[in-house]
Amino acid sequence: MTKVIAIANQKGGVGKTTTCVNLAASLAAMQKKILVLDCDPQGNATMASGVSKFDLSKSITNVLIDGLNIKDALVTETEGSFHLIPANEDLTAAEVNLLDKYGRESFLKKALENIKYDYDFVLIDCPPSLNILTVNALCASDSILVPLQCEYFALEGLTLLLQTVEQLANAVNSKLKIEGILRTMYDNRNRLSTDVSDELKNNFGDLVYDTIIPRNVRLAEAPSYGKPAMYYDKSSVGSKAYLALAAEVIEKA
Repeated sequence: MTKVIAIANQKGGVGKTTTCVNLAASLAAMQKKILVLDCDPQGNATMASGVSKFDLSKSITNVLIDGLNIKDALVTETEGSFHLIPANEDLTAAEVNLLDKYGRESFLKKALENIKYDYDFVLIDCPPSLNILTVNALCASDSILVPLQCEYFALEGLTLLLQTVEQLANAVNSKLKIEGILRTMYDNRNRLSTDVSDELKNNFGDLVYDTIIPRNVRLAEAPSYGKPAMYYDKSSVGSKAYLALAAEVIEKA
């Protein structure tokens, strides 16, 4: 059965795209059929998958604005052995365009119906804000994976996101739930990281993944080479962490 997971957090710089691309590659390595949908005008997930956002003939923008069948925007050759619906800065126009549309929150959900059952998992990389693109992603998803940097203000942002999830579940997507909370950029030498990590476990229990993503140079370097970390340095602690996360995600599915 297909599971659609949005990788979302309105706070930037917490590892959403890193998580989306590396989790996708790790799931694909475990023989799962994976689709990554880049829903961020920055196009970072597209670039990190080895696809140039500057040379796209078709993208998610054409799907949302022009009604293009989503299968026609599909990129099947990536550096992570998963399929991709790419994005670039043109997606900003789609965001503006959708604001005036009836049923604007459901455009992506309807488009995905044409393709999602071809995959075991669909991972949606969301922009770092709660805009109409993020709302579309959440309406199209079964659940949300929340990457969370282990710092104080991240906890405040998590509270806001959980409130938004509850509102959307009540209004437009009753099945929407939290898939899990992922601790990212963790530094065990930092007391604050440890304290925030402990507080997350105490307050959210089983919603918090056992896997912790450490601060890792290889994870930071890999996108500049257009590769997931496991294709850049499979022996790195970052690569191994995302493989462990993939195993948890499969177990919960």
